[in-house]
Amino acid sequence: MSFVKEFREFAVKGNVVDMAVGIIIGAAFGKIVSSLVSDVVTPPLGYLIGGVDFTKLAVTLPTIREGVEPVTIRYGVFLQATFDFMIVAFAIFMIVKLINRLRRAEEAKPAAPAVPPPPPRQEVLLEEIRDLLKQQQR
Repeated sequence: MSFVKEFREFAVKGNVVDMAVGIIIGAAFGKIVSSLVSDVVTPPLGYLIGGVDFTKLAVTLPTIREGVEPVTIRYGVFLQATFDFMIVAFAIFMIVKLINRLRRAEEAKPAAPAVPPPPPRQEVLLEEIRDLLKQQQR
């Protein structure tokens, strides 16, 4: 089997396509959550704790030698990433919880009684003939 043919069979499998779609949607969802955190959640939180912008929180270490740039530890960016993660994890948890609830509700529904298929036409005709014969005998 040629390399190209083998790759094509691999790439068109449903699992690979589903995974690609999931990754693309996940990346887009990540942008939405990042915007939610940085533009909606963090500003009021910063306001409540005295107008602090988390991304600007940092500690600058003193320089040891002259002419060397000071080292800055930007722990505010880390806090922001932690908030992003917590919100993403919570959102995914809520989605999975909703999906599980819908699945349980679907499984709990009583199954509709099976309707027997109609009898074949020949059988119906034979029953009619039988009924007509019974009527004639009376």
